[in-house]
Amino acid sequence: MSNKRLFLRLILPVALAFSANLPADTVKLTSDHPDDYVVVKGDTLWDISSRFLQDPWLWPEIWQINPAIQNPHLIYPGDIIHLQYVDGKPVLTIQRGEQHAGLPTVKLSPGARFSSLETAIPTIPVDAIKQFLLHPRIVSDKELETSPYIVATAEDHLISGSGDKVYVRGLDPDTDEHSYNIVRKGKIYRDPADSKRILGIEAINVADADLTATGDPSTLVIRRANREVLKGDRLLPQLDEEPDQHFTPHAPQDRVEGQIISVLDGVSRIGRLQTVVINRGKADGLERGHVLAVYRTGEEVQDTIGDVKRADRMVKLPNERAGTLMIVRLFDNISYALVMEATRDLRILDTIENP
Repeated sequence: MSNKRLFLRLILPVALAFSANLPADTVKLTSDHPDDYVVVKGDTLWDISSRFLQDPWLWPEIWQINPAIQNPHLIYPGDIIHLQYVDGKPVLTIQRGEQHAGLPTVKLSPGARFSSLETAIPTIPVDAIKQFLLHPRIVSDKELETSPYIVATAEDHLISGSGDKVYVRGLDPDTDEHSYNIVRKGKIYRDPADSKRILGIEAINVADADLTATGDPSTLVIRRANREVLKGDRLLPQLDEEPDQHFTPHAPQDRVEGQIISVLDGVSRIGRLQTVVINRGKADGLERGHVLAVYRTGEEVQDTIGDVKRADRMVKLPNERAGTLMIVRLFDNISYALVMEATRDLRILDTIENP
């Protein structure tokens, strides 16, 4: 690995990290790419890359570090992205805007570090996925059925809310956990190829609660309620309230094939910046930031023209490229993915594979 590539891997973990070990000559520019682009507030790295590249996640392949720029891994409004050619190959460079010219230099000792400044542009529109970075979560049926449960509420209320006490059975009296998510069984995700195989169960976040006394039952106080809390709701250890919102888009190195099995926004037509569920996850080698292509599943049509046997009259049309996804949250057998590009409406059971 060249010194430049090693340098990139160290200082660009958020927005400008490597993707898929592809050579620069595989990068294709858009037909109407600009020679220069001034970054504005509201831009994302993906949006800017789309102006120059047909495949936006390949940005790092033609990125060239300007040694005179401090903090080269952060891009700000006012910075100028410049396209030039070196030895006949496209190269992108950045000219730091005046308002950020005096930023301190990042020191790499002993490992990779980066500054997360509020004004730096994000890789993707985080607001589009923020609600999915923590909740809902995917668990197994066994995990849910064996988790502690609410057996009663204070003053025997039918429903409870913020500030109310609830009483829980099944909680380990020696637990070190003090904060819990109260969840309720939601959608069951099944493998489209085998309806008997459950990929995971959606645990809908109902509320957050704090443990005040252990025993049988234990006592908890509801800190924050998203909806009414009911007897029979389950408890899971609370997830980190500060999820990692940094993404490094890159293509999987191994072969990936799967399908869209659900959409989280409750819509029937899936488009850009909507979050979908796919039937592949950690067990299939997927990682946060993996980019996948979506193909519209070809429909079956009847041949009413040709002189063919009845058994040969149904013809399946070929799958056609319809969009691009990026993995934003992973579980063992399924993942949440953000639709980054869509040339047409995507649909449940559309196929996903390597871009």
